[in-house]
Amino acid sequence: MLPKIVNLEDKRRDAILNAALKEFATKGFDEASTNAIAKGSGLSKGLMFHYVNSKKDLFLFLYDYCTEMVDKEYFKLMNFNERDIFERLRQSYLLQLELLQKYPWIFEFNKISADTKSDEINKEMEERKKGKQSLCYETMFDSIDESKFREGLDVERCKQLIFWANIGFTNQILEDIRNSEKNELDYDKIIAQLDGYLNELRKIFYIIRE
Repeated sequence: MLPKIVNLEDKRRDAILNAALKEFATKGFDEASTNAIAKGSGLSKGLMFHYVNSKKDLFLFLYDYCTEMVDKEYFKLMNFNERDIFERLRQSYLLQLELLQKYPWIFEFNKISADTKSDEINKEMEERKKGKQSLCYETMFDSIDESKFREGLDVERCKQLIFWANIGFTNQILEDIRNSEKNELDYDKIIAQLDGYLNELRKIFYIIRE
């Protein structure tokens, strides 16, 4: 951890983190510019390096910080005792949206964090990723209530189709975030759209009881 950043007041800390997340998420570690990060956070480059020793240290700090945030505000809050797949997906989206309101580029950063040309960074990342959990297909779709699916459907294929739909909606949310200012996003509208899509998927795959 970088104590000088951790101990900053929230507004300045988040300005640095969000500028760095966006730069690394869009450029990757190798092409990311510390000048752009400093400018995006509203700091001089000299002041930013008062808080951060190097681009490498900032990148690894971000990975550790984001991993901790996702674990604390996402994984630990997910209720996997909920066996309705659409309710589980809705819960997952709501938790993701809460994180995205604070750190709009956090999930994009996590996707590219292993893609670097630096052997030193790759070695550090390999050590950090040992034992880390991942909310992958198997985790999200494990132990769901299959009795709700309509008779005659191949449930495993249905789960794959629902998973692909989930990816599409997630990518759309991230695209909206990339193309909008943070304070312009209408999260209530996103949730309403989410509920609409999930309801349509229920009609397709579930037994609808009057």
